[in-house]
Amino acid sequence: MSAELGFTVDLMTVLGAAAVGGYTVSRLGQPVLLGYLGSGLIIGPLGLKLINDIGNIQELAEIGVAFLLFALGVQFSLEELNRVRSVALKGSLLQIGLTAGLVAALAGLFGWVGNLPQGIFWGALLSLSSTAVVLKTLTERGEINTRYGQIMLAILIMQDLALGLMLAIVPAIDPTEASANPLWWVLGLVLVKVTGFLVGAIVAGRWIIPVIIRQIALTESSELFLLTLIALCLGVALITAQLGLSIEIGAFVAGLMIAEIDYADQALAKVLPLRDTFASLFFVSIGMLIDPGVLIDNFGAILGMVSLVMLGKALIVFPIVLLFGYSLKTAVLTGCGINQIGEFSFVLAVVGLESNLISQEAYLLLLGTTAITLVLTPFSFGLAPAFYDWICKQPQLYKLLSKLEIAQPAVGHDGITDHVVVAGYGRVGHVIVNLLRQTGFPVLVLENSEAAVQALRREKIPFVMGDADSELILAKASLNKAKALVIALPDPASTRLLLKRSRAIAPHLDIIARAHTTQELDQLGQLGAQEVVQPEFEAALALSTHLLATLGAIDDNLESTMNKIRMDHYRSVRRNVV
Repeated sequence: MSAELGFTVDLMTVLGAAAVGGYTVSRLGQPVLLGYLGSGLIIGPLGLKLINDIGNIQELAEIGVAFLLFALGVQFSLEELNRVRSVALKGSLLQIGLTAGLVAALAGLFGWVGNLPQGIFWGALLSLSSTAVVLKTLTERGEINTRYGQIMLAILIMQDLALGLMLAIVPAIDPTEASANPLWWVLGLVLVKVTGFLVGAIVAGRWIIPVIIRQIALTESSELFLLTLIALCLGVALITAQLGLSIEIGAFVAGLMIAEIDYADQALAKVLPLRDTFASLFFVSIGMLIDPGVLIDNFGAILGMVSLVMLGKALIVFPIVLLFGYSLKTAVLTGCGINQIGEFSFVLAVVGLESNLISQEAYLLLLGTTAITLVLTPFSFGLAPAFYDWICKQPQLYKLLSKLEIAQPAVGHDGITDHVVVAGYGRVGHVIVNLLRQTGFPVLVLENSEAAVQALRREKIPFVMGDADSELILAKASLNKAKALVIALPDPASTRLLLKRSRAIAPHLDIIARAHTTQELDQLGQLGAQEVVQPEFEAALALSTHLLATLGAIDDNLESTMNKIRMDHYRSVRRNVV
């Protein structure tokens, strides 16, 4: 079989296995990411050996990572990044420093390493988390634009930037290399490279890239537009790779360049299919690195490392997020979301292996531990809301942790009574608030987004900043003096928790809630909402009303019929609708 044909067969095998694995776990109600990882384990050189040479697959997998970060950059604009800049910059440095310091101290105390540089290296390895896996998990859950989603991604981006610095420093601390450059020289050189790259990126993003994209768009050629995006993404990623930085940073910055121009949405739509296809290759390639033999032979040690890493990183991230003024819930979700070892720790580990900072046996243990933490990430993040609920049910623990929570000051609502509390100032909440103000009703908004709060300040609308389901925030909302509560939150779990807590505080309060799925219609009603609205059904009713009017079937009873459908929670029209 020729080399070209062999590669084609390998690629077909990987994509086919990814499709089968993803479908299987999806039917089991699990994230497709787990199917990709499992497929790699099964077909790889350490499994059924259907793929023996994974070099070509890994090269394509790197393209998948580049597209993942490029798409993130397009969605994650500079304006959004600026909102969480404090926790991104200072918080990530704290997280990396604390993780490296604690790991080095524990490793030295228990004799796990022979010298301090090895301990610091292990700390650097374990401090990195997985941008690709977390991004994929958030995407599947539709939570990229949540507050905790943006914090996680901002911290992860800074970790990726720090990876370039780590890769440059590791050879300089090789204990067997006497001719290595001084550390100050290495640090200075890296800073010069990073500064030069960022300056070049800002210049290109402001004056060059917009002009090129605009000219390509004028051709109205879909193929040219896509080719230009691919060239931009991979070209900038290649530049950062040549500078000794990670390809993730280059691809992310390329995405940021596109995010600030008019064609961002069109670019994202073009790249998403490529991103998903190549990203599946990346996750399958990670699964191929898992050695079942090593896992079995060192099961106890690996299980201990997995527990120590995931619990330890969560406990480090949790107080850091609280320290920067975010809510208890946001801190729990963030801690449980980035408590794995990053896939790019593999890259750093290889450099450490060559620099005698890690042994071959320790390297194999690290591969097994990292793979398991990546597999467990969707489960850890999925359990975070339940863990937060559990904390809320422990009076002493919740009271203690709530003291660490910094409540943002409420604005303009002193002495407010007979008002309507609106939880969430997104697209739905914004319209509701405007209608209430036009009719003269006093309004109090509960919102945790900095951007939304800035808009509320400009409009001089009373608000309380923080998670609407937090007891600390609800205590400031004067629910006992309110006429009604409207829940327009994007998160179903927060909606349910807010509904239960509001009902406990004000049993007779009129509560209207937005449902996200058909199942929630009955659930929210049972929890105490007087009215539950499902946007898709409301859109269907509005379209049906206009259609019937167009067809001449409208009569005096039509409005009454539509109201009856709403009062019955759409039961008569939602058969087989999920």
